[in-house]
Amino acid sequence: MNSSKDLENLVPDIYEKLDALSQGQPLDLSDEIIDDFGERMKAAMRHWAEPHKQSKGLRMSNIGKPSRQLWYESRRNLDEPSHMQPHTHIKFLYGHLLEEVLLLLVKLAGHTVTDEQKEVVVDGIKGHMDCKINGEVVDIKTASNFAFRKFSEGTLAVDDPFGYMAQLAGYEAAEGTSDGGFLAINKESGELALLRPGDLSKPNINTRIKDLKKILAIDKPPSHCYTDIPEGKSGNMRIATGCNYCAFKNECWSESNDGKGLRAFKYSNGLKYFTKVVIEPRVEELK
Repeated sequence: MNSSKDLENLVPDIYEKLDALSQGQPLDLSDEIIDDFGERMKAAMRHWAEPHKQSKGLRMSNIGKPSRQLWYESRRNLDEPSHMQPHTHIKFLYGHLLEEVLLLLVKLAGHTVTDEQKEVVVDGIKGHMDCKINGEVVDIKTASNFAFRKFSEGTLAVDDPFGYMAQLAGYEAAEGTSDGGFLAINKESGELALLRPGDLSKPNINTRIKDLKKILAIDKPPSHCYTDIPEGKSGNMRIATGCNYCAFKNECWSESNDGKGLRAFKYSNGLKYFTKVVIEPRVEELK
């Protein structure tokens, strides 16, 4: 660990380093640093170019997802390929590349990066951490402007649909550390934020794993992750935002609309999935 560098000063240190460019001074980029970055970018490209292997069961990367979602995920048929939109593949690509850019900036700012993609195990659940910075576990996140505010404003703990807090707690439990966090970059503005949530915001990972193992063993799914919500004052009801991107929403809400399942309507700001339709929306319905 680099004792001369404080993790709390990570973002200011990166900004200070980059400010040299605004002062008309070049960055100290050695051939060694550039070559290493190039090799990492090549590795990220190769990894992205391979088909994503589907799996089911508990992993450190999904341990914080809602229990009902994990129940369905544990029972999916791996022989049925899950189709991903082409633009989603592109999103994953620049996410991988931006992570490497972030780690380059961390190293340029004089902070120590170790344990990249190290495999860890907690109660039989495996995972691969992004890295440690100055000896603390740090998860690298690329985020939209909206999602970035959860990191910059410290509100992730109250709105964490992807289970990032549990994921961090698992890595830290395996490593015996507790003062790490998330280094996030706003994909739209380039802004950086470091969120160190503290123990009170993170779940007890051993209890979480124990509870999930029991839930996944039962024959019926647990209760809905989110309740449906009103759409205006018409009496229409739709699924919550947390359900929109779930691959199992149709199966999960199959009893909606008197057993006919979800109805999807195409609004100007995206699809909305209705669990109850009292008054027909005046927009196109997808069949």
